[in-house]
Amino acid sequence: MDEKTAELRDIFIDVTDGETVTERQEDGRGSLTEDEDRIDERLNDIVARMREQFEFASDRSPADLRRVVRGYYDGEDDTTIADALGVERRVVVQARHDLHLLRDRETDSPFEFDRLRELRNDERDRSAGEMADELGVSESTLRKYSAVVDTQNAKRSVNGRFTDEFAELLTDADLQDHTESVEDDGLEEATEGMETDVSF
Repeated sequence: MDEKTAELRDIFIDVTDGETVTERQEDGRGSLTEDEDRIDERLNDIVARMREQFEFASDRSPADLRRVVRGYYDGEDDTTIADALGVERRVVVQARHDLHLLRDRETDSPFEFDRLRELRNDERDRSAGEMADELGVSESTLRKYSAVVDTQNAKRSVNGRFTDEFAELLTDADLQDHTESVEDDGLEEATEGMETDVSF
């Protein structure tokens, strides 16, 4: 070895009292499984608090409800989530509404949607048939959009707190995974072609 390398080697030995590095000087980051378990625990907690405050129409298990939430935030449609759970699409829609999760298209009604809200909030006790007639739709269509109004009202009653928690939890997890991937890829690119032979 040349004089400079020998000098560096001597300094290294003096500082470390040894000639080799045998372990990394950092704590482990934890496994992906541990991260997923932590997220599942948080999701279970949020859903449990929702059940305490609201009456769920759905009787799905915590695992199924977690799958609905995850699928929703992953951009899956209701049919995809239903297929994964082995249930009918309407079961997923009902569970999603219990969880205050709405899709933008659900307010694309064949009538003025705000009018339905007005009719349902009217002090007069209108029957479903009367409201359906006024809106020019069938009672089954009225029930479909009324469920959306009820979900909106429930969500507003808590200022969207639970959906904010879902979004924060799952969006942060996705962002962390993405950031780690970018960091790994960036490090690989930055070190590509560099001389890594540091043996003494």
